[in-house]
Amino acid sequence: MKIYTRTGDAGKTGVIGGRVDKDDVRVEAYGTVDELNCFIGQAMGLLDAERDADLLADLLQIQHETFDCGSDLALLKQELRPYKVTAEMVDRLETWIDKYDAETPDIQRFILPGGSQASSALHVCRTVCRRAERRVVTLARTQPINEEVRRYLNRLSDLFFTIARVANHRAGNGDVEYIRSAEVFRRKS
Repeated sequence: MKIYTRTGDAGKTGVIGGRVDKDDVRVEAYGTVDELNCFIGQAMGLLDAERDADLLADLLQIQHETFDCGSDLALLKQELRPYKVTAEMVDRLETWIDKYDAETPDIQRFILPGGSQASSALHVCRTVCRRAERRVVTLARTQPINEEVRRYLNRLSDLFFTIARVANHRAGNGDVEYIRSAEVFRRKS
């Protein structure tokens, strides 16, 4: 099988249920999710295999699920197949956020990306995830989507923030606080 097909040479690409322009808002949305998946893989390569085995396992599952997000976003009509991203997946992200947040010190100020390489890479994942979410919001204004994808991406960016802090904490680095920030966060209960 050849990797190139030449079917996109005229500026169109295939989605599930038809063909659209390569710069279609739908392609932009799932393309940004695909970009996120690449950055997740890069961040995984910077984590310690033993110390961060739990993070690596969770991130691998997230890679599969972001692929599911892209697949749902590439679907022109839900009637063609059931959606893959579910409310249960969003709920699990919330459970992971709570679990990992309990591992880190209380946050008091805004955090700057930095500290360890892994933490910095996870912050890149967070920002790309937020961009993907914005692209999905734009898409949803004019076309039907799986609403759970939008919810999933919203929670996922929160998880990336949390595990970026975990990566720093486990590496013995503190958060890089924004020095011009007042104490803006409440203590954990």
